[in-house]
Amino acid sequence: MARIAGVNIPTNKRVVIALQYIHGIGPKSAGDIVSKSNIDITRRVNQLTDAEVLQIREVIDADYMVEGDLRRETSMNIKRLMDLGCYRGLRHRRGLPVRGQRTNTNARTRKGPAKAIAGKKK
Repeated sequence: MARIAGVNIPTNKRVVIALQYIHGIGPKSAGDIVSKSNIDITRRVNQLTDAEVLQIREVIDADYMVEGDLRRETSMNIKRLMDLGCYRGLRHRRGLPVRGQRTNTNARTRKGPAKAIAGKKK
């Protein structure tokens, strides 16, 4: 099992698909990484040599922010918005949708399960 950026990627999948198990790498960047490291797209992870895995690691370390660093930067950005007290920060603080979605009927994902209101019988 190959370990890249602190993640065990599955061995029986193609390299392009397996790289997407790393947080911060999607289909586009996985394809770019494979092309930069000169590996055939149809190769599977268990067919890679140690040198090729090392080459993939070096490309990711040089060009991409992944896993812990990416999560840390994202949380720091949200924390900065909350500390500023801007509108987006207030929405994050209250656990409401941030990007202008309606909250009257939807937004159950952000708001959590519906809470019963006392005295609302017919």
